Amino acid sequence: MKDPTKDPCPYRIINDTGSSFAMGAIGGGLFNAFKGFHNSPRGQKFSGMTTAIKTKAPISAGNFAVWGGLFAGVDCTLSSIRGKEDSWNSIWSGAITGGLLAMRSGPTTACASAVMGGVLLAVIEGVGHAINNASSSMYKPQPANIPEEDKTK
Repeated sequence: MKDPTKDPCPYRIINDTGSSFAMGAIGGGLFNAFKGFHNSPRGQKFSGMTTAIKTKAPISAGNFAVWGGLFAGVDCTLSSIRGKEDSWNSIWSGAITGGLLAMRSGPTTACASAVMGGVLLAVIEGVGHAINNASSSMYKPQPANIPEEDKTK
């Protein structure tokens, strides 16, 4: 079943890579701003903060973009092979992406990262399903209360 909220696959990879880059840039910028401010000596807080942002935020953005692009590529490949789009594609994509990105550290680390990627995506998918189920049951129309004497008519 096609998900109407997702872009078609070639565009999804590009979109997810760009979105991941933006999230990494913003999140990495904020994280390194606080870290640079905290670790700088008195009187150099602002310059330490800007230096940390300029040197570390692009690295975070690039790392997020690589993860997002690889994840979307694996997800599209699995969707194409399996012929359907479901939560299992995301879970397996997280596992495969985690394993591929940790492959240079050896097979033990790659396996551990694959398991963590799969578990992380399983938790994300589970929470998403729980929220969807809770919100959809909240808006279901309730049956009307019909008085006893009107039921015989």
